[in-house]
Amino acid sequence: MAAQHAAPKRVTLDDIWPNLENGVHQLLTNLNTEFPKDRWMDLYSSVYNYCTTTQRGGPANGNSRNISGANFVGEELYNRLSDFLKRHMKEILRIAEPKMDETLLTYYHVEWERYTTAMKFINHIFQYLNRHWIKREADDGKKEVYEVYTLSLVIWRDNLFQPLRTRITQGLLNLIVAERNGEQINTALVRGVVNAYVSLGLNKEKPKENTLQVYKDFFEVDFLAATEGYYTSESAEFIANNSVADYMKKVEIRLAEELRRVTQYLHSSTELELVSKCDRVLIERHVERMWNEFQSLLQDDKVDDLARMYSLLSRIARGLEPLRTTMEKHVQNVGLDAISNIGSAALNDPKLYVETILRVFKKYNDLVTGAFRSDSGFVASLDKACRRFINENQVTIAAKSSSKSPELLARFTDLLLKKSPKNPEEAEMEQLLADVMIVFKYIEDKDVFQTFYSKMLAKRLIHGTSASEDLEGIMIGKLKSTCGYEYTSKLQRMFTDMSLSRELLERFKASLEGDESADSTMGGLDFSILVLATGSWPLQPPSTNFSIPLELQAAESLFQKFYQNQHSGRKLNWLHQLSKGELRTRYAGGKTGYTLQASTYQMGVLLQFNTEEFMTTEDIQIATQLTDSTLKATLLSLMKAKVLTPEDGDEDDVQKTSRFQVNRQFKSKKTKVLINVPVPQQVREENDSTHKTVEEDRKLQIQAAVVRIMKMRKRLQHGNLMSEVISQLQVRFKPKVSVIKKCIDILIEKEYLKREEGQKDVYSYIA
Repeated sequence: MAAQHAAPKRVTLDDIWPNLENGVHQLLTNLNTEFPKDRWMDLYSSVYNYCTTTQRGGPANGNSRNISGANFVGEELYNRLSDFLKRHMKEILRIAEPKMDETLLTYYHVEWERYTTAMKFINHIFQYLNRHWIKREADDGKKEVYEVYTLSLVIWRDNLFQPLRTRITQGLLNLIVAERNGEQINTALVRGVVNAYVSLGLNKEKPKENTLQVYKDFFEVDFLAATEGYYTSESAEFIANNSVADYMKKVEIRLAEELRRVTQYLHSSTELELVSKCDRVLIERHVERMWNEFQSLLQDDKVDDLARMYSLLSRIARGLEPLRTTMEKHVQNVGLDAISNIGSAALNDPKLYVETILRVFKKYNDLVTGAFRSDSGFVASLDKACRRFINENQVTIAAKSSSKSPELLARFTDLLLKKSPKNPEEAEMEQLLADVMIVFKYIEDKDVFQTFYSKMLAKRLIHGTSASEDLEGIMIGKLKSTCGYEYTSKLQRMFTDMSLSRELLERFKASLEGDESADSTMGGLDFSILVLATGSWPLQPPSTNFSIPLELQAAESLFQKFYQNQHSGRKLNWLHQLSKGELRTRYAGGKTGYTLQASTYQMGVLLQFNTEEFMTTEDIQIATQLTDSTLKATLLSLMKAKVLTPEDGDEDDVQKTSRFQVNRQFKSKKTKVLINVPVPQQVREENDSTHKTVEEDRKLQIQAAVVRIMKMRKRLQHGNLMSEVISQLQVRFKPKVSVIKKCIDILIEKEYLKREEGQKDVYSYIA
């Protein structure tokens, strides 16, 4: 028999809608009541059966299409559900109409939560409709067809939110104002309503995406306008009745509150606009008052207020620029005043001078790194201010030289690196050397520092007064990292020479061992020597003749002979002005006598009194061959040390006829007495000589720079040449324009350059 197939019963919308409507109504109005699982399945099946009804007799509506033998229907069901939800909105709106402010917000929020939660369940019931008919309509380009949950939001927005939005927004703004005024509000309620605004921002092109349009248009715009109005009024009133410092504290609190407000109940996208609005109203509109207060805060060292002002003004464009200028002038004036207060004492007290500079620097460096968070603009302002007051101040004016600062810094460094019972621990010394480099960074005439430093280093090494070779190495390393290898190459070679000299001395002493004639010649003299390369040491030949005492001549001759045998062709130039030795007294100090630590010139004078009771200045000069100035300085130092006494009792002046004798009443608490102490006149002369050396070196460096530039450029206008010379040399020193002009004239005379005919301000290089 042939099989018989009965046509399935057609399911109409009228068959299923009463049951569906009842279930949807129950979920929307009474979600908490029991909803059995078989009821869920029944409702879902109703939607499924309706949507998959086979339409053999033709479609029930014009929109059904045959796909794989099945007709999917849904438009009528979709419209029926849409109409039902709109009626539901009308009922909610009717109840909401008489409500105001927080009562309205509470009702709106409760209904929103109930509605959206229920619609998520209802969306599952209509899932088959979503997946087939609605999807097909959307794929075909229908703009007004949405998935059921999205449809519910559209209906809420158009039928409930739009009629109420003005009152809801105003209610939210009223609550926010209340909170700003210090009242406690229900932030969960505000957050819930705001989230509803966000959820209603549906993208018509892509309904599943959120555009925030509803939130932006109907809440954020009004919220930002209200915020501006609120803070405009509050800030004007507060700053009129309070100090700027108190106003800044208030602003800081308000800004923190607004950020917390975003976190608590606003959408994160509002933060940027809200902060910008607050910055404009609370800071930018009152920036002049803050700028005017900055100087007072600096003078009163109000670090917390300064940090607060920096934090606030850094939020607006160009808010910090006037502060940087003000701080630069302030630091410069504080530095100048600090140096002016120590007056002439600092001229000869490098420790006082450098510590005063460091005290000013550290105070404002702490401010810049702390309150101003190492802001590059404030760092630059501090650098400019320090450079100005360090290179030109009361001390440099009194000395009539901008080179006084590098000289005093070099002398301070010398004090640190010399042996002294007052020397701090090595760790502290390293910090002090780092402090030296802070001041060094601001010194313009770095060549002056280099010259003084190298001379003082030479003396420390020659006289063995260096506190530590390690510290010397650390200091040279710091200079090298700041100024480069060339700046310190000679300094490093000094240490090499010292090492080679020690080895040479050991070989010399070894050559004397077992040589009885040499021992006899030396006469028991303990003799040591340093042989130093001329090109590496900043040492000048002696400015005087000197007749070596008989007691020392033999040792010198022996070493001369030894050295010539070791290095034939080399010449030794004896620097007696840097030599020293020890003499034992037999006329004072009891049986052991005193040991006098003297310069070689002092020894040359004192050893004459082994054979003479009295000697005149002229007698001593004939015996020693010292020049007038050197002999005078030597005799003054011996009188100051009370080793020699003048017959006429005048210890402050030396004449050709002055007569001297050994002070047999000499007494000292120490058995070893240092008498090699230079008199002030010697120190001044040495400093003047060093400055003259620097000036001469500078002229040579300027000439070399001009030649280098012109060799490369071939032809150059006067102003451009000046600029390039200054640019090349300012790392070492700041060349004076007048000196550059003189150097150019010298080079023209030497025929390195010539002036162009008819163009006196243009130079050409002569190859």
